[in-house]
Amino acid sequence: MRPGTTMATTGHLTSASKRMSFVRSAGVVQHRMGMVSQRMHQRMSSSCSSRGRSTAVVTYASASGEQKTIVIGLAADSGCGKSTFMRRVTQLFGGDPEPPKGGNPDSNTLISDNTTVICLDDYHCLDRYGRKDKGVTALAPEAQDFDLMYEQIKAIKEGKSVEKPIYNHVTGLLDPPETIVPPKILIVEGLHPFFDERVNELIDFSIYLDISDEVKFAWKIQRDMAERGHSLESIQASIESRKPDFDAYIDPQKAKADVIVQVLPTQLIPDDEEKKVLRVKMIQKEDVECFDPTYLFDEGSTVSWIPCGRKLTCSFPGIKFFYGPDTFYGENVSVLEMDGQFDKLEELIYVESHLSNTSAKFYGEITQQMLKNTAFPGSNNGTGLFQTLIGLKVREVYEKMTSKTVESVSA
Repeated sequence: MRPGTTMATTGHLTSASKRMSFVRSAGVVQHRMGMVSQRMHQRMSSSCSSRGRSTAVVTYASASGEQKTIVIGLAADSGCGKSTFMRRVTQLFGGDPEPPKGGNPDSNTLISDNTTVICLDDYHCLDRYGRKDKGVTALAPEAQDFDLMYEQIKAIKEGKSVEKPIYNHVTGLLDPPETIVPPKILIVEGLHPFFDERVNELIDFSIYLDISDEVKFAWKIQRDMAERGHSLESIQASIESRKPDFDAYIDPQKAKADVIVQVLPTQLIPDDEEKKVLRVKMIQKEDVECFDPTYLFDEGSTVSWIPCGRKLTCSFPGIKFFYGPDTFYGENVSVLEMDGQFDKLEELIYVESHLSNTSAKFYGEITQQMLKNTAFPGSNNGTGLFQTLIGLKVREVYEKMTSKTVESVSA
């Protein structure tokens, strides 16, 4: 055992995963938009099934060439890091995700070389004023058009273009649609990707970001008070008004996800009120198609590891890792946990050497990706590490399902 390293483990220790080299297939992701309407108050008080919104008509056009679109689903509450996660994932497939060029400046869609990210808020069937009229939140199922969501995701997966609606987060209105051409990887992110069983069946790999109430509250205070000037009372009122619908409709979806990232208060600092140090778990389901869980040291063992000492610069409160088997909603899972944060991110390479089944193409790729995105929130703790690992898994899922390879993207 290395000096300065403490470990409690059952079973023997093994080393890192196999490395492979791949070549990226070329592809073109196209995107064009309809004309942007004037900002006008369009109250949507009818039900989703009968609203008759002309701007959300499904118009399919055959996509050129034979291509299988893989659908990745990401569920989380608002303000829980979906945008940062998407940027980490899409970068692994080449290019930085950007809004569609020449289109609606308020579009929620992001496009990179091989991926398209669509926001499921675009399938609201009630605008902000319609929800107010009906007394429902944006989380309520009756505020969503699940029929159109299903039809369009299914069409994209079948290689057909669709005219997807746009929910304008600035005005709260429903804008004219934009054309989505099938990409290699379609990422659907939002509140309800797994809620409707028809939509859930279309998703090839599913991820849920599970932020604890304590951390979510601390994050919202930091963002809304410091950056937006909101009062503490208004923040509390907003959280409380959404909580019943979140508990009823959003939170249960994590039971359907293949991987769950839980963000919790640290256990290294008693009564940490600021919640700046986090304990993050990556809960990985077993027996998922084209997916093998990442493990620490020895697969299936239970490991508690404090990797501080000569290899890591660890100031208070330090870093602690855990790995072991567990159950989650009655299913067998492997849990990888990190509590604390890195002082020097380049020292992650030492931790990477003890992780196996990472889906990295070469030793050091995890560290390389983390250093590439140091400006992203969570880059020095478990949120950034596990988002990066899941991004590598998404790449591997794509390669296994399509029998195509993606070249590793250099820093």
